[in-house]
Amino acid sequence: MEHWLWIILAALFSECKGEDRVNQSRGDVTATEGQTVTLDCTFEISVNLNAYLFWYKQEVNDFPTYILRRDSFKTEDNAPEFQKDRFDATINKTSVPLKIQKLLLSDSAVYYCALRPTVTGNTKTLYKNLWSKDNAILCNIH
Repeated sequence: MEHWLWIILAALFSECKGEDRVNQSRGDVTATEGQTVTLDCTFEISVNLNAYLFWYKQEVNDFPTYILRRDSFKTEDNAPEFQKDRFDATINKTSVPLKIQKLLLSDSAVYYCALRPTVTGNTKTLYKNLWSKDNAILCNIH
């Protein structure tokens, strides 16, 4: 019996000074249950400061759930329910792709990449597009 898993990716845009942002490419991704999928996320920051990138998972009719954080200091923090043996990311100068291994049907969700702003006090743009589906990518797992 084939099982289908749908993973939708959407980008969170943090527009501090109108220059800092994350981007997730559009398109469909297909994989089979048990396989590995890599979800792309590139980022741009206006000043050559330390980058703090986050990945979140949002299931239908639920709030986003924190998966992990990576930063320029090579800090690696995963939420307890998202162990590194299945959910991992490595940050480099302009990207922080999320690798999900041993795919399960329960991995079906919207995945967000988010950039912590480098400017403080601007809470209006921090979560501006949190629930936006305009930049969605559909990942089909069977």
